[in-house]
Amino acid sequence: MPSTSTPATSVTWRTWRTCATARRSVYPDDGSLAVHRIVCALDCGHVVNPLTVEMQVESGIAFGLTAALYGEISIRDGRVAQSNFHDYEMLRLARMPKVETVIVPSGGFWGGIGEPPVAIVAPAICNAIFAATGRRIRTLPLKNQDLRKV
Repeated sequence: MPSTSTPATSVTWRTWRTCATARRSVYPDDGSLAVHRIVCALDCGHVVNPLTVEMQVESGIAFGLTAALYGEISIRDGRVAQSNFHDYEMLRLARMPKVETVIVPSGGFWGGIGEPPVAIVAPAICNAIFAATGRRIRTLPLKNQDLRKV
């Protein structure tokens, strides 16, 4: 990766009882994107095992990052071009950012923790890109965006 980048930016995205902040850098030489850290705060009601909640949040963020950065199915000659994981790009462990989970101790009704982390990743990253570049991202995946400074 190039040594210069735009300043890392954090922007929060909130949804129903969940919010995330993404810290990322855009490298102006080639327009590549690096997500350094995601903080996810959520109120999932009464929590029996906090470690299970943290694991669910981390895996949901990994899935959401894969969708936001690479999630694309292409069609060639009327068929899906990607046949398996060898030709469908996914987030690798080396690119997984640090994830911090904050469980809001509401003591509320028993809730769930399955999907909320997945849905908040793309908006948090796109808002962080907007804060740094002034450019709104309207389509995904981010791998198809030219983030180089013009």
